[in-house]
Amino acid sequence: MEKTYTAANWSQHEDDYTQMFYNQNVKQFWLPEEISLTGDLLTWKYLGKNEQDTYMKVLAGLTLLDTEQGNTGMPQIQEHVEGHQRKAVLNFMAMMENAVHAKSYSNIFMTLATTEEINDVFEWVKDNKYLQKKAEIIVGIYNSIKRGDELSLYKAMVASTYLESFLFYSGFYYPLYFYGQGRLMQAGEIINLIIRDEAIHGVYVGLLAQEIYNKQDEETKKELNKFAKDLLLTLYENELEYTEDVYDKVGLTSDVKKFIRYNANKALMNLGFDPYFEEEEINPIVLNGLNTKTKSHDFFSMKGNGYKKATVEPVKDEDFYFIEKKEQI
Repeated sequence: MEKTYTAANWSQHEDDYTQMFYNQNVKQFWLPEEISLTGDLLTWKYLGKNEQDTYMKVLAGLTLLDTEQGNTGMPQIQEHVEGHQRKAVLNFMAMMENAVHAKSYSNIFMTLATTEEINDVFEWVKDNKYLQKKAEIIVGIYNSIKRGDELSLYKAMVASTYLESFLFYSGFYYPLYFYGQGRLMQAGEIINLIIRDEAIHGVYVGLLAQEIYNKQDEETKKELNKFAKDLLLTLYENELEYTEDVYDKVGLTSDVKKFIRYNANKALMNLGFDPYFEEEEINPIVLNGLNTKTKSHDFFSMKGNGYKKATVEPVKDEDFYFIEKKEQI
């Protein structure tokens, strides 16, 4: 035999953090069908046409990104990382992206919208040049990974971290905006569960990226640093145009752009870099929607914040303080 095949030995740790991320992923596992959405129907009925249209579009945009992350991003990265446990965690995350997150958005659509409206918004996804550009850039980097080439793998991990920790948030803003006001609460619960997942996805892949980065010589680090900054700014410029396209008609574009910059900084920190954008005040309604403390609503109607499996604890930033040193970008 030319190759020796090895089995995953979970009795030994591959590193200091992968089994912790495995445990956290499993503890917070959920399914779309566990959350009833019928309580949102009355609120939805009384939303204006522009509000409904924007809500549908941001969820459809999120669906595209989750689909590509589950089909291409996580599987490609998993294929090229070493370690059975790391591969298992990435496979679990890939499953959540498409089979849970993307399906959740369809559950919201099927509850609130007509078949014609659903079909129209999925056609809009194919026609929206900003969404398509976003997907093309990210997926192109995933498909450029070369076997045995750590630098191309690092670049894919940067793209993945930007997707999970930055690009999703232009879409998350609007559901959080309603949720923070106590409206469309069931859909908001789903968004909070998805954000909880994406938070640990971004941190985990960011840590894997930092491992590769920290092994490089100074010249290579400069090259990778430049790649990360250039990609951030390319995605950011496109994200500004996407935000204007989707949010102008509901008058929230300026607020959403602040939220985008806030999360771009978080993505950079997940990669071990300093924030790039100046600190700004974020709409308190949206931050209220992100609040992980239990909200006082009907106990049996929701799963996420008000009704959790007994072993699940809210994820906090300090849970992920593995690497204190930040690089200037």
